[in-house]
Amino acid sequence: MKSSKRRLQALTEGSEGLSNYLKMEDSETSIPPVFRSRLHELFSQIEKEFDLLYSENLNLQEKIDILSEKLERESCIGDKQNVDYIEFETSGKNSKAKISQNNSQKVKTSHKLRVQTSKIVSSFKAPSYSCQLVREFTGHKDGIWDVSSARPGQALFGTASADHTACVWSVEWGKCLLQYTGHSGSVNSIKFHPSRDIALTSSGDNTAHVWQAAVNWDLPRGQSSEEELEGGGEESLGEGERPEVLRTPLTELTGHLGVVVAADWLTGGDHVITASWDRTANLYDVETGDCLQILTGHDHELTHASAHHSSRLVVTASRDTTFRLWDFREPIHSVSVFQGHTESVTSAVFTREDKVVSGSDDRSVKVWDVRNMRSALATIRSDSSVNRVSVSGGGLIAIPHDNRQVRLFDLLGQRLARLPRSSRQGHRRMVTSVAWAEDMTSNINFFSCGFDRRILGWSVQPSKEN
Repeated sequence: MKSSKRRLQALTEGSEGLSNYLKMEDSETSIPPVFRSRLHELFSQIEKEFDLLYSENLNLQEKIDILSEKLERESCIGDKQNVDYIEFETSGKNSKAKISQNNSQKVKTSHKLRVQTSKIVSSFKAPSYSCQLVREFTGHKDGIWDVSSARPGQALFGTASADHTACVWSVEWGKCLLQYTGHSGSVNSIKFHPSRDIALTSSGDNTAHVWQAAVNWDLPRGQSSEEELEGGGEESLGEGERPEVLRTPLTELTGHLGVVVAADWLTGGDHVITASWDRTANLYDVETGDCLQILTGHDHELTHASAHHSSRLVVTASRDTTFRLWDFREPIHSVSVFQGHTESVTSAVFTREDKVVSGSDDRSVKVWDVRNMRSALATIRSDSSVNRVSVSGGGLIAIPHDNRQVRLFDLLGQRLARLPRSSRQGHRRMVTSVAWAEDMTSNINFFSCGFDRRILGWSVQPSKEN
């Protein structure tokens, strides 16, 4: 074992080590001279082969060093001169091949990106409207489901909240002037009468209420809106600044077996339409509170109901992915079914141009002609579920989303603007409803509300560039 280790060490040390090893063997060994001579010859051959391999190894190492230096030089030259191609000999052949360098690929890729980006950018126009947050309204203790502006000439708007209350607010003062507490469940919607100081609300207590919405303008104004933005909430209302509280409705509309999720006034204000989770919509006489008709046909819970501003037309939306147009202009009403969404239809409203705008959980909003329900006139795609949309008299579609966004489009589906959504401007949770207020003397002409318990008043105006 000891002798074997010495041989290995001698081989690794070269010819000098091998000679020294043989001398040691001569003085120490008892091997016969014939065998010893043969052993010397074999070691001499091993030494020669070792020398040859060693020389070849040195030559290979030199070649490797030369190639490495060449590659480094070519890399530096390529970086400096932006060389697009290099040529090299293919092994075993006389032909040459060209290989694109990384910088060439980067140039081509960047060119493609520029072309694609220019196409994308050209498909978007600069916002045609500017949106400025004017005032924040706070006071509800839970999420707000709905917001609605009062009739023209009144600087008021109303809100419906999951805290079981509905509020009437002063736009100018930024205060709740009247709080309705007659419901025993979440208040899901609010609409003002077209000509009288009364309001209509729907609730999770399976009823809809008509109540007196006349406000006391002599209430103290309290703090300014700037102070409210800093303080906010119910705490900003001092003693003596509490709103007037109303607990008793003028008329209670009953008959539904489930949550009443929405209600609206038919033109003229003598009749009301309600939508319920019991899959029906009811038509009521406001004065008597009698249910005149029960509208059936939806396969799942209803999510919304809206009436036409001047005709006896009603549209109802449902989780069955459809919305229905009900025509009460004749003694026997007719119904048309619109099928264009793939998930729950969350809202459907009329426009001034006799079109219907529908929003859905399938992240789309569609514009329809009431005279042709076969296909939508325009489709707006988004990245989040759509809640209760609102259309202005000028045809601006306001779309509130689950992702806190509010976007504005025209009836052709062209995007016009997006409301700010920073930490100081915009909602902190999903936006449930929006409302236009075009006839107010205030510079606020648009409202949004959400489950952050806030109502935001906006000024939406055409951009100066237009």
